[in-house]
Amino acid sequence: MTITNIISAIGNNSSIYPLMVRDLCIEAPSKILIARNENLKESKELANDATREKFIDEYATSAIWLGGIPATEYVVDKFISKKGYNPNVNLKLFKEEEKLKNTPDKIFQGIEYNIKKFANNSSKEVQEALSDLVKIRDNKSVYENMLTKKFVAATVIPTVIMGFILPKLNFLLTRKIRENKEKYKQQNNNIQNYPTAFTSTERDVFKNFKTINNKNINFTGNLTSTIANLRTVDKMAISDGGLTVGRVSTSRNKEEGYMNAFRMTGSMILNFVTPIYIAKGLDKLANKLFKINVNLDPKILNDKDFIQAIKENKVELPKSNSAKDLFEFIDTKPNSYFAQFAQKAGEISYLKCGIRDPRKYVDINKLAKFKNEFESFINSAKNSKNITKFAQKAKFVKCANILANVGISSFLLAGVLPVATYKFVKLTTGSYSDPGLRKDAWQN
Repeated sequence: MTITNIISAIGNNSSIYPLMVRDLCIEAPSKILIARNENLKESKELANDATREKFIDEYATSAIWLGGIPATEYVVDKFISKKGYNPNVNLKLFKEEEKLKNTPDKIFQGIEYNIKKFANNSSKEVQEALSDLVKIRDNKSVYENMLTKKFVAATVIPTVIMGFILPKLNFLLTRKIRENKEKYKQQNNNIQNYPTAFTSTERDVFKNFKTINNKNINFTGNLTSTIANLRTVDKMAISDGGLTVGRVSTSRNKEEGYMNAFRMTGSMILNFVTPIYIAKGLDKLANKLFKINVNLDPKILNDKDFIQAIKENKVELPKSNSAKDLFEFIDTKPNSYFAQFAQKAGEISYLKCGIRDPRKYVDINKLAKFKNEFESFINSAKNSKNITKFAQKAKFVKCANILANVGISSFLLAGVLPVATYKFVKLTTGSYSDPGLRKDAWQN
């Protein structure tokens, strides 16, 4: 993988890669160090306990948070496939036909529409895809129920483990270590009443989750379609909200609960909201300063064949942003630069035979936006004195923006937020130490 591809991956705020870089490589080590230094102001023992707890908390949570949803979905997709359904069929295809049922001349995709449109294609791949559509068309409610349970499993399982089980185990480890130390010192600090068992509220969470597979979850078709099309990063944001609830409810005292609420709320904002606006701001600034459209992926800007095609005026584009023109173009010219880059951007999907996958939904608004950005760059390149140098400059600026975004958001997450959290702790408790590590946190 080239450096450009790596930067492209970590610059995609719709994927988990920026989160992985910030969370594992920058945020976790910094938080551990800050936790140790702040608690060291009180005592070395507190610093050791805080360092151990923070290390376990950060890396175990990151592993579950980043890998739990994809792993759960992979397992559930295997189950759905064994039941004879293809989990890649997008439920929005039902919604599209329903939305435009009174204006059939404006329908360019949908379950029935796609079945009829691709029916005469003799490709084995296409026929298999159509069989998947027919199976789900005839068993819509069953498929919807499976996707709903998939969403619940993928968000609830990691959330329960991260928010309820992991903190309890982490606290229990600290308790046992402290108990052993006290035994060696032959002291008794009356810590037997520390609540390591799960509360009734937490037991209810597990109990309710256990019944998921034994009950039919009846969401409306529109809601099921919406949640089935959430990106992994969207589901991570939802699980992060559940994680916040879990961390607050499992806190060892109310002060630790306040601290966790402050820390987790800030983390959600800085992970899922701030980077998007930083990216937009940096791209707008670059456009203003350098007169360069840097909204495209660096991999596109780095494609030498594409740049050569611009020079030779061989890049074809859809006639307009209308659904009719966009669908006509991507269906008749799948090998065009526009169609291929749109596929790499995740806007459309083609089968290996080169035919658009009839099971996938095309968000025409996003495709039109991609076309605008694509066309804008081409026009700017043509108007430049040297197209090659223009493209290289655009790639450099875009990569610089991505790295700057990662740097800024990482600094906020790994530096500003932890320091602000401990200032909040000092303000509310009068102490620099983690509230849950104080001796009175181990007693009722």
